[in-house]
Amino acid sequence: MSDATRRPGAFFALAAFFGLFVLFLYGPMIAIVALSFQGPEGGLTFPLRGWSLHWFAKLWEGIGVVDIGGAFRRSLALGGVVMALTVLLSLLAGLAYRKRLPGGTLLFYAVVASLIMPSIIVSLGIGLAFRLLDGGIRTVLEGLGASWADDYGTALGLFTSGLGAQLTWTLPFGLLIMFAVFNRFDRAYEEAARDLGATRWQTLRHVVLPLIGPSLVGVGMFGFTLSWDEIARSSQTMGDLNTLPMELQGLTTTVTTPVIYALGTVTTVVSFVVIGLALAVAWGMRRRRFRRR
Repeated sequence: MSDATRRPGAFFALAAFFGLFVLFLYGPMIAIVALSFQGPEGGLTFPLRGWSLHWFAKLWEGIGVVDIGGAFRRSLALGGVVMALTVLLSLLAGLAYRKRLPGGTLLFYAVVASLIMPSIIVSLGIGLAFRLLDGGIRTVLEGLGASWADDYGTALGLFTSGLGAQLTWTLPFGLLIMFAVFNRFDRAYEEAARDLGATRWQTLRHVVLPLIGPSLVGVGMFGFTLSWDEIARSSQTMGDLNTLPMELQGLTTTVTTPVIYALGTVTTVVSFVVIGLALAVAWGMRRRRFRRR
């Protein structure tokens, strides 16, 4: 290498720092994945004792009294609903903020404020609000003389308080993304479509949505992945049923075999699959748009 192309020492120092940062970031995940493939005699630490799928089979059989399969399905269902609502509400909010919206500034700060509030405080607040709601519902039922008033349980649940708690986490991200998208959006495309006789709905469907489609896919990916591993905001709001991350947190104090690593590997794979699908869909939409030009 000539003197003209020789890299300075700072380059190698920064490269080494970056490598250490990446190792620090992904090293624990790699270690957990490796430990989950141990043999039947494997433990929770290195060195590895053989290679097998033994602990994944144990995970499939179940971990004691914990219904891992049920928690997995609940997390998938909740993540799907959170993803859909995050995309829909973020899109509608982005469209609404393109024009002057009465009270829009106050609404924006109210939504973004949930990002800076401690997650456990948000969870406690939502849980308290629903417990007060339960008390009010019982009072009303008793006042009406309903025979099943004593059998009323709680409004706390996966798709009530739990859904609302997770939306306070995902919606601000979706809203900020849509603001950035529409700030760069060229309105000339819409004007051209209107000049050609397209209605507002046709312009939205055939012009706006295809152009911002990859960004909506990104919002959906954020919505699902943030919901998939959420614990703090879910801790006081899920009612009687737990999501997979909450079950995983509880198992860390009771399970002392690599089956806990197998569960962590499965949840990580699901996250990467969702990210991969989102990237594939976004790439496909971009390619389709370029073909139409």
